[in-house]
Amino acid sequence: MKRLLLRTAAFSRDLYSWLKIHPSSNGRIVAMLDALANDPRTPSLRTHKLKGKYAGCLSCSAGYDLRIVFRIIDHHDDEAIVLLAFGTHDDVY
Repeated sequence: MKRLLLRTAAFSRDLYSWLKIHPSSNGRIVAMLDALANDPRTPSLRTHKLKGKYAGCLSCSAGYDLRIVFRIIDHHDDEAIVLLAFGTHDDVY
């Protein structure tokens, strides 16, 4: 079951800023978002629970040092993924 990806303004801003500086990473990020929509627990994403500021959220890897912070919600009787933040480990946390 492919989940709907809902982008917050903060996620969109973070992603736009990243792609402006690193346009060659676009294909890799699109592939990771597709994998996330298909199955957020895919081993290659290294999905894990977060504590602190993002308690109750999950994070996955979008590359060596890139992270996507998200939350899984019910949306019109289906699961959806709300994308909250995007960036390097230090930027996100």
